[in-house]
Amino acid sequence: MTPENRPDKVHLRAFTETDLAFLDRLCTDPDALGEFEWPGFGDPRARRKRWEIDGYISAESAAVAIARADDTVIGIATWKPRGFPSGVTYEIGVGVLPEHRRQGVGTVAQRLLVDYLFGRTTANRIEALTNGGNLGEQKALERLGFRREGVMHGRSFQHGEYVDVLVYGLLRSEHCPGTP
Repeated sequence: MTPENRPDKVHLRAFTETDLAFLDRLCTDPDALGEFEWPGFGDPRARRKRWEIDGYISAESAAVAIARADDTVIGIATWKPRGFPSGVTYEIGVGVLPEHRRQGVGTVAQRLLVDYLFGRTTANRIEALTNGGNLGEQKALERLGFRREGVMHGRSFQHGEYVDVLVYGLLRSEHCPGTP
Protein backbone atom coordinates (compact mmCIF):
# COMPACT_ATOMS: atom_id res chain seq x y z
CA MET A 1 0.00 0.00 0.00
CA THR A 2 1.39 3.38 -0.97
CA PRO A 3 1.27 6.23 1.58
CA GLU A 4 -1.23 8.20 -0.55
CA ASN A 5 -3.47 5.11 -0.77
CA ARG A 6 -3.76 4.66 2.99
CA PRO A 7 -7.40 4.27 4.01
CA ASP A 8 -7.25 7.38 6.22
CA LYS A 9 -6.28 9.41 3.15
CA VAL A 10 -9.32 8.41 1.06
CA HIS A 11 -12.03 11.00 0.46
CA LEU A 12 -15.26 11.39 -1.48
CA ARG A 13 -15.78 14.10 -4.07
CA ALA A 14 -18.03 14.95 -6.98
CA PHE A 15 -17.02 13.61 -10.37
CA THR A 16 -15.32 16.03 -12.75
CA GLU A 17 -14.75 15.90 -16.48
CA THR A 18 -11.26 14.51 -15.92
CA ASP A 19 -12.88 11.43 -14.32
CA LEU A 20 -14.76 10.37 -17.46
CA ALA A 21 -12.10 7.76 -18.35
CA PHE A 22 -12.71 6.12 -14.97
CA LEU A 23 -16.48 6.10 -15.61
CA ASP A 24 -15.91 4.62 -19.09
CA ARG A 25 -13.85 1.83 -17.53
CA LEU A 26 -16.84 0.74 -15.45
CA CYS A 27 -18.64 -0.18 -18.70
CA THR A 28 -15.73 -1.72 -20.59
CA ASP A 29 -13.58 -3.58 -18.04
CA PRO A 30 -15.16 -6.68 -16.43
CA ASP A 31 -12.63 -6.49 -13.58
CA ALA A 32 -13.28 -2.85 -12.70
CA LEU A 33 -16.28 -3.45 -10.45
CA GLY A 34 -15.36 -6.98 -9.52
CA GLU A 35 -16.98 -10.35 -9.70
CA PHE A 36 -20.01 -9.35 -7.62
CA GLU A 37 -20.95 -6.16 -9.47
CA TRP A 38 -20.11 -6.63 -13.16
CA PRO A 39 -23.45 -6.42 -15.03
CA GLY A 40 -21.98 -7.12 -18.46
CA PHE A 41 -20.81 -4.76 -21.17
CA GLY A 42 -22.72 -1.53 -21.45
CA ASP A 43 -22.64 1.56 -23.55
CA PRO A 44 -19.67 3.57 -22.26
CA ARG A 45 -21.36 6.71 -23.56
CA ALA A 46 -24.18 6.21 -21.06
CA ARG A 47 -22.02 7.17 -18.08
CA ARG A 48 -20.61 10.15 -19.96
CA LYS A 49 -24.16 11.26 -20.86
CA ARG A 50 -25.27 10.93 -17.23
CA TRP A 51 -22.33 13.07 -16.12
CA GLU A 52 -23.26 15.74 -18.68
CA ILE A 53 -26.89 15.77 -17.50
CA ASP A 54 -26.44 16.10 -13.76
CA GLY A 55 -22.85 15.29 -12.76
CA TYR A 56 -24.19 12.13 -11.12
CA ILE A 57 -26.02 14.05 -8.41
CA SER A 58 -29.82 13.97 -8.56
CA ALA A 59 -32.79 13.27 -6.32
CA GLU A 60 -33.28 9.85 -7.97
CA SER A 61 -29.71 8.57 -7.56
CA ALA A 62 -26.27 9.91 -6.91
CA ALA A 63 -22.66 8.83 -7.23
CA VAL A 64 -19.39 10.37 -6.19
CA ALA A 65 -15.75 9.49 -6.69
CA ILE A 66 -13.71 7.64 -4.10
CA ALA A 67 -10.33 9.33 -4.42
CA ARG A 68 -6.85 8.90 -2.99
CA ALA A 69 -4.94 11.70 -1.28
CA ASP A 70 -3.52 12.74 -4.68
CA ASP A 71 -7.14 12.96 -5.98
CA THR A 72 -6.83 9.95 -8.29
CA VAL A 73 -10.21 8.20 -8.58
CA ILE A 74 -10.07 4.62 -7.32
CA GLY A 75 -13.76 3.86 -6.95
CA ILE A 76 -17.36 4.96 -6.89
CA ALA A 77 -19.82 5.43 -4.02
CA THR A 78 -23.56 5.54 -4.74
CA TRP A 79 -26.83 6.23 -2.98
CA LYS A 80 -30.47 6.32 -3.94
CA PRO A 81 -33.65 6.93 -1.97
CA ARG A 82 -35.79 3.98 -0.98
CA GLY A 83 -38.94 3.74 1.09
CA PHE A 84 -41.51 6.42 1.76
CA PRO A 85 -41.37 9.33 1.95
CA SER A 86 -38.30 9.94 -0.16
CA GLY A 87 -35.30 10.82 1.99
CA VAL A 88 -36.10 8.57 4.94
CA THR A 89 -34.11 5.59 3.63
CA TYR A 90 -31.12 5.43 1.31
CA GLU A 91 -29.55 2.38 -0.30
CA ILE A 92 -25.79 2.69 -0.64
CA GLY A 93 -23.11 0.89 -2.60
CA VAL A 94 -19.41 1.16 -3.33
CA GLY A 95 -17.11 -0.22 -5.98
CA VAL A 96 -13.32 -0.07 -5.75
CA LEU A 97 -10.97 -0.78 -8.64
CA PRO A 98 -9.16 -4.13 -8.28
CA GLU A 99 -5.72 -2.60 -7.81
CA HIS A 100 -7.00 -0.77 -4.68
CA ARG A 101 -9.01 -3.54 -3.00
CA ARG A 102 -8.13 -5.28 0.25
CA GLN A 103 -6.58 -2.11 1.66
CA GLY A 104 -9.56 -0.88 3.68
CA VAL A 105 -10.47 1.96 1.32
CA GLY A 106 -13.93 0.54 0.57
CA THR A 107 -14.81 0.42 4.26
CA VAL A 108 -13.56 3.97 4.76
CA ALA A 109 -15.52 5.17 1.72
CA GLN A 110 -18.70 3.59 3.07
CA ARG A 111 -18.10 5.18 6.47
CA LEU A 112 -17.65 8.58 4.83
CA LEU A 113 -20.84 8.06 2.81
CA VAL A 114 -22.86 6.98 5.85
CA ASP A 115 -21.55 9.95 7.86
CA TYR A 116 -22.47 12.25 4.96
CA LEU A 117 -26.01 10.89 4.57
CA PHE A 118 -26.79 10.97 8.30
CA GLY A 119 -25.14 14.37 8.65
CA ARG A 120 -26.64 16.10 5.59
CA THR A 121 -29.99 14.45 4.86
CA THR A 122 -33.19 13.44 6.64
CA ALA A 123 -32.20 9.76 6.44
CA ASN A 124 -33.30 7.60 9.34
CA ARG A 125 -32.14 4.36 7.72
CA ILE A 126 -29.34 3.35 5.40
CA GLU A 127 -29.37 -0.03 3.77
CA ALA A 128 -27.01 -2.03 1.63
CA LEU A 129 -27.58 -5.12 -0.48
CA THR A 130 -24.74 -7.52 -1.15
CA ASN A 131 -24.16 -10.81 -2.90
CA GLY A 132 -24.24 -13.74 -0.49
CA GLY A 133 -20.72 -14.71 -1.54
CA ASN A 134 -19.21 -11.26 -0.98
CA LEU A 135 -17.71 -11.92 2.44
CA GLY A 136 -15.47 -8.84 2.34
CA GLU A 137 -18.43 -6.52 1.89
CA GLN A 138 -20.38 -8.29 4.62
CA LYS A 139 -17.50 -7.82 7.08
CA ALA A 140 -17.09 -4.17 6.06
CA LEU A 141 -20.78 -3.44 6.65
CA GLU A 142 -20.73 -5.17 10.03
CA ARG A 143 -17.64 -3.18 11.08
CA LEU A 144 -19.64 -0.04 10.32
CA GLY A 145 -22.50 -1.15 12.57
CA PHE A 146 -24.87 -2.50 9.92
CA ARG A 147 -26.96 -5.51 10.91
CA ARG A 148 -27.77 -8.37 8.60
CA GLU A 149 -31.54 -8.29 8.31
CA GLY A 150 -32.37 -10.94 5.80
CA VAL A 151 -31.70 -13.02 2.74
CA MET A 152 -33.45 -12.68 -0.61
CA HIS A 153 -32.95 -16.14 -2.10
CA GLY A 154 -32.14 -16.35 -5.81
CA ARG A 155 -32.59 -12.58 -6.32
CA SER A 156 -29.68 -12.07 -8.71
CA PHE A 157 -28.22 -13.90 -11.69
CA GLN A 158 -24.44 -13.99 -11.90
CA HIS A 159 -22.00 -16.09 -13.83
CA GLY A 160 -24.71 -18.47 -15.02
CA GLU A 161 -26.45 -19.07 -11.70
CA TYR A 162 -29.00 -17.53 -9.37
CA VAL A 163 -27.48 -16.16 -6.18
CA ASP A 164 -28.77 -14.91 -2.86
CA VAL A 165 -28.65 -11.26 -1.89
CA LEU A 166 -28.25 -10.20 1.74
CA VAL A 167 -29.94 -7.13 3.20
CA TYR A 168 -28.07 -4.98 5.75
CA GLY A 169 -29.48 -1.97 7.59
CA LEU A 170 -28.32 0.79 9.92
CA LEU A 171 -30.59 3.26 11.74
CA ARG A 172 -29.63 6.82 12.60
CA SER A 173 -29.99 5.98 16.32
CA GLU A 174 -27.43 3.16 15.92
CA HIS A 175 -24.87 5.23 14.04
CA CYS A 176 -21.59 6.27 15.62
CA PRO A 177 -19.94 8.86 13.33
CA GLY A 178 -16.40 8.01 12.33
CA THR A 179 -16.75 4.27 13.04
CA PRO A 180 -14.54 2.27 12.70
